[in-house]
Amino acid sequence: MRYHFYMASTPSSSPQSAANPDALVIAGRAFRSRLIVGSGKYRGFEETALCLERSGADMITVAVRRVNITDRQQPNLLDYIDLKKVAILPNTAGCYTAEDAIRTARLAREALDNPWVKLEVIGDPRTLFPDVVALVEATAVLAKEGFIVLPYTNDDVITARRLIDAGAAAVMPLGAPIGSGLGIQNVANMRILREVIQTVPMIVDAGVGCASDASQAMELGADGVLMNTAIAEAKQPELMAEAMKLAVEAGRKSYLAGRMGRRLYASASSPIEGGIGGR
Repeated sequence: MRYHFYMASTPSSSPQSAANPDALVIAGRAFRSRLIVGSGKYRGFEETALCLERSGADMITVAVRRVNITDRQQPNLLDYIDLKKVAILPNTAGCYTAEDAIRTARLAREALDNPWVKLEVIGDPRTLFPDVVALVEATAVLAKEGFIVLPYTNDDVITARRLIDAGAAAVMPLGAPIGSGLGIQNVANMRILREVIQTVPMIVDAGVGCASDASQAMELGADGVLMNTAIAEAKQPELMAEAMKLAVEAGRKSYLAGRMGRRLYASASSPIEGGIGGR
């Protein structure tokens, strides 16, 4: 049995973009939220669905190799999600070669009638850092086949350029190792990536541990943040989901507002010129 998702087709515009001129737009599709959440590590599908709702996210990733998406006789995460409101982003988590990732993406498209894929090609089992050579290779193959590819990559600007040239619809650099909760480890690289990546969205993927990490990613200019463990492993996951929603919104507004300049010395908030005793 196939599921049909509203994201399966990608019109050049949508009602969301008119209602929200600052919507996150990927491959012509506008999303209300700049927060994307994962579906792993929760204590059950009910908790996953509740955290999704509290986060305000309208896109959730699903690991094709780890989550049942085909057997309707077994418990299925997709039964707990309103597929008219939330977009499913299949991912190739657990793949260690380009060939395996390509095969998994094709399986997801066939099962879900959905050409979108978060592409992961892992190069090291301990750090879960990406194999960027295989990642670029897989991106090129899938993009030519009509997939909308969102690759998980490192924070290297050269790799980002190659992924865009290969047809990536977004670039998703890690802030820190997956599931580490360390926050943004290389602020300078993120700033450089923001300057260089102009034609597709830049979405920070992996490493966020708390709301301030998410806000920092957005203040650095990220177009969005993807997270899973930070919410799922919080002591109160639903509350953390709401905190992340607010943090992403605040960070985006802070970035758009423009930060004040840094100064070495103090600057009085209320100047004395023209006041009592002033000159």
